[in-house]
Amino acid sequence: MEAFHRDGSIDVLIVEDEIDICYLLSGILRKQHLESSFATSLFAAQKAFKVHHPDVLFIDNHLPDGYGLDFIQVVKRESPRTIIVMMTAHDTGADEERAMKHGADYFMGKPFTLAMVINTLHAVLNGKSR
Repeated sequence: MEAFHRDGSIDVLIVEDEIDICYLLSGILRKQHLESSFATSLFAAQKAFKVHHPDVLFIDNHLPDGYGLDFIQVVKRESPRTIIVMMTAHDTGADEERAMKHGADYFMGKPFTLAMVINTLHAVLNGKSR
């Protein structure tokens, strides 16, 4: 996998209101030798984003205080190199198209499988388009 920083590190932020999914994704990322942090609301994500722009952002669309789609536009404006993976249980072609139009680079429907996450990670880290 291609590293984003000279020291080989890749910063990943997970924005998801279901804490079990945060832990699940963090565990999968850790097994891929990637460290991550998470936020369970848009407010917390905005605070984290002001401190440090992640290389990769996994974000749910339906959060308790708003929509991930709205935050994608902020991220792309302030950090255009951040790669965004939209995750949502609303997994239709229209939802995927809307996410991509808002700036998402990848889309994962929920519930997702380990293979889906690994395949998406490999595509993200190797710079492959969806």
